[in-house]
Amino acid sequence: MLFQPPIPASYMQMDPADIVARIEQRRRELGKRLVILGHHYQQDEVIRHADFTGDSLKLSQIAADQNGAEFVVFCGVHFMAESADILTEDSVKVFLPDLSAGCSMADMAAYDQVEEAWEFLSANTTERIIPITYVNSAANIKAFCGLHGGACCTSSNAPKVLAWALSQGDKVLFLPDQHLGRNTAYAMGHPLESMVVYDPAELDGGLRADQVRDAQFILWKGHCSVHQLFTAGQCEALRANEPDRTIIVHPECSWEVVQKADLAGSTEFIIKTIEEAAPGSKWAVGTEVHLVNRLAKTHIDKDVRSLATIQCLCTTMYRISPQHLLWCLDGIASGHPVNQISVKPQVREGALLALSRMLENVSSTPVAVSGGAV
Repeated sequence: MLFQPPIPASYMQMDPADIVARIEQRRRELGKRLVILGHHYQQDEVIRHADFTGDSLKLSQIAADQNGAEFVVFCGVHFMAESADILTEDSVKVFLPDLSAGCSMADMAAYDQVEEAWEFLSANTTERIIPITYVNSAANIKAFCGLHGGACCTSSNAPKVLAWALSQGDKVLFLPDQHLGRNTAYAMGHPLESMVVYDPAELDGGLRADQVRDAQFILWKGHCSVHQLFTAGQCEALRANEPDRTIIVHPECSWEVVQKADLAGSTEFIIKTIEEAAPGSKWAVGTEVHLVNRLAKTHIDKDVRSLATIQCLCTTMYRISPQHLLWCLDGIASGHPVNQISVKPQVREGALLALSRMLENVSSTPVAVSGGAV
């Protein structure tokens, strides 16, 4: 996590209505020079100011298409702002309103750990391993994958990227989210027996040489702290009490949860499915609570609620507040910007390779990643 400079106390003491007015004033002043990107998991008070909203894939594409903007303010987390800096022209400056908005999943794969894993895995197989990293990873992990013949993926295009990886090599090292890797590979028809988990906290990842040789998918032991909160027990309880409610979950949930669900797919898949659902239909959604609540407010003709009875909140995403957004915009407007995200050139080159391969494997329609109840 990067060090976040203290925000001036005056911002925290402002009236909420004044903050909204000043943010909109800054947006008008900066005009087309400014683009604000907002991830779906942001709180409503922030997302209302975004020029574009989306999941990590959609926002990566939008960032790559920003030809006229000088400033991109990314209301998301650190790895997203890094991706935006990599994909945009050198003349575009990218900012993250709060540097402490990180991702616990991304932090589960450190560069030295990945290098150590690669050395061990390569020493124990003669087959070619293709490293694939979920876009929820640091820029140096993306660079490692790019420079070793691999790519990034998102939950939207993970099946296409895994199919591409298997056309390039014999085995896949999938990091840092074991659940997305397992759920995607299983939905593509690969048995669980073809997968092993590499635990960076254990010697040699906790694997024997024969396990490396026999496996087709080596899954990094990482997870999303939000989607880890959804359980198979919640699905079973819902089935017993409300059999007419459809369960739709994100593939960052565990394999057991995905198998109990009716549908599993990316954030964009979840949004599109509920948008197109019949009026009066009932949904239990296994993803971050801000998005679930927004879907419920937007689609009042449907009954939408969280799968869990607890608050499944992305706390790091929540750190970006309207106050931080205004502070960031004020800095840009005054010529004294704060929290610029700049990826080092030697990292950018490899990461750009991985991200470019990700964007080449994009489906125009969000697809399900499901081996579950339907």
